[in-house]
Amino acid sequence: MTNGSNGTTGDNDSDTITLGVLSAVEVDDRATQRGISRELGIALGLTNAYLKRCIKKGFIKVRQAPANRYAYYLTPQGFAEKGRLTADYLSISFNFFRSSREQCAALFEVCEQKNWNRVALAGVGDLAEIATLCLREGSKVEIVGVINTSVGIEAPPRFAGLPVADRLTDLTKINAVIVTDIQNAQRVFEGLVDAIPPDRVLTAPMLKVSRKPPVLTHD
Repeated sequence: MTNGSNGTTGDNDSDTITLGVLSAVEVDDRATQRGISRELGIALGLTNAYLKRCIKKGFIKVRQAPANRYAYYLTPQGFAEKGRLTADYLSISFNFFRSSREQCAALFEVCEQKNWNRVALAGVGDLAEIATLCLREGSKVEIVGVINTSVGIEAPPRFAGLPVADRLTDLTKINAVIVTDIQNAQRVFEGLVDAIPPDRVLTAPMLKVSRKPPVLTHD
């Protein structure tokens, strides 16, 4: 969702964090900044910044509580903003699901046409889960596993009912790989094409992966 190490977020991420903060405050007016930070999976400093922003915009009120603590609660304006952000989030989520399903289905059709029947997914996450759901019944294509592409993050042994491997070589007899790492799609693609033919590394158009290396110029 965000890069907690440097505190930077995109527009969609910013709205998602704001929605998370408003929702956490609505559920529990005794929520602490540390608790909200842990719940949203973002840095404590970023949580503090978003709380201050919400207070400044009039979405949240704060009052002193016993034991040198603070209590947060939503204002009517905060409730309205939470409703707006929720509607936007659901719309984005639905559009993402629909586009992902259509594009993954098209990639599986390519695999079937080329008789690439044993396919791996590269990246644990939402796109990988959607890919497993859109593989039509009766297809000759089989997803044999998911490659953990997250650097320094241990993945669960199974994901969406599939085995998770740390390396492509841990999976046997793979005909093609579909990139499903949304955050690091370009890096994952470039790593895979060093190991297998580029035409066997498939990417959904929504990932905006460049399949051509950058052209180096010389002065």
